[in-house]
Amino acid sequence: MFDQLLKLITGDDAHPAETAAADQRVAVAALLVEAARMDQTFGTEERDTIARLLTQRFELSAEESAKLIETADEKLAATAQYFRFTHELNTNMTAAEKIEVIEMLWSVAYADGELDAHEDQLIRQVAGLIHVTDRDRMLARKRALGEG
Repeated sequence: MFDQLLKLITGDDAHPAETAAADQRVAVAALLVEAARMDQTFGTEERDTIARLLTQRFELSAEESAKLIETADEKLAATAQYFRFTHELNTNMTAAEKIEVIEMLWSVAYADGELDAHEDQLIRQVAGLIHVTDRDRMLARKRALGEG
């Protein structure tokens, strides 16, 4: 399945709907990896949290999630801006799905037990770029912490 996903990303024999789904997965994974890096560490807890979230959200195997994280990491190295990823989410996700992404970002930010100011700032920026309200962002935070 992941080989098919890579074909979709690279454009080999891709159908537009399948390409959009693959791009969406990479965009979400890239934002999650970026959130994990914001405190200058990308620890095991954060990597495991990202893998779990991707596996659940996109119904992937552990191997597919690991490859998706690797692909996202490569995409992040190639670009310095979030616009490409947030544009993908704005184009292909519903409001509820965008809120779910924000909740996933909170889960990654708190995976190591503490929230770094840079992680918080990234989540604020991404929420603004994908048109998630402050209220929905904070409700997503509560859900990620198991408070809501």
